[in-house]
Amino acid sequence: MPSPEPEPHEPEPGPDPDMNEVIGRDDLLLITLDTLRFDVAAELLAAGRLPNLARHLPGGEWEKRHAPGSFTYASHQAIFAGFLPTPATPGPHPRLFAARFEGSETTAGRTFVYDTPDFVTALAAEGYRTVCIGGVGFFNKRGPLGSVLPGLFQDSHWEQEFSVASPISFESQVARAEAVIAALPVQRRLFLFVNVSALHQPNWFHLPGATRDAGDSRETHAAAMEYVDAHIGRLFAAMSGRRRCFTIVCSDHGTAYGDGGFTGHRLGHEAVWTVPYAQFFLEASV
Repeated sequence: MPSPEPEPHEPEPGPDPDMNEVIGRDDLLLITLDTLRFDVAAELLAAGRLPNLARHLPGGEWEKRHAPGSFTYASHQAIFAGFLPTPATPGPHPRLFAARFEGSETTAGRTFVYDTPDFVTALAAEGYRTVCIGGVGFFNKRGPLGSVLPGLFQDSHWEQEFSVASPISFESQVARAEAVIAALPVQRRLFLFVNVSALHQPNWFHLPGATRDAGDSRETHAAAMEYVDAHIGRLFAAMSGRRRCFTIVCSDHGTAYGDGGFTGHRLGHEAVWTVPYAQFFLEASV
């Protein structure tokens, strides 16, 4: 008599919240710090140079994770499909969001499971207003490729001052987020996504004394992250002014600054694949 088929493996529940309780109750905020390296993020935090983020990171630390892609488009396609950066430890690791998929080994009881290709569309079906505030060129809506990712959302925003070339990109994005949040009826749940472009090259203008001719470096990358931290508190305050907000802050991939002779991303280097990640609740301030 043949042996019975083994039961599908389901990961043990971890510290993640039950997303089936979160969805429909809380607002959601997803921030991708485009190109932020894990090592730079960790060094800044340890040196006390990210005071606003440090207040919220669980245990006061970044979690080390592996990016789902090596450049913005690939990584965000994966993220919106539910494949957030994976913990840098042996798994399998239960996911927060997952499309219904036979044989999935990372769908658990706490996972929010949906019947759409991506969780952005799924959240809209649950009554959320889905809003994208873009940053890098894959969100600029200037052509078919730059329209794919923002096209997942009910409402998408991009301006030149949000772009990688703008020295005031993040504060401009935060100002738009504040306006969007203020205009939304409080009874409507909100999923806000912000792609932060300030870390992406060119970022030399965030470090006093740096020049265009000298170009970008690990130091200018770090200075750009300090700039983001200086303004991120406004975004957290705006999102917590409505109700409790489940928040994810992570990088989509890192970038190389001469590491092993490599520069940039869309390549298989530790500096690109290893990213910082954090998830936490912003408690309602009302």
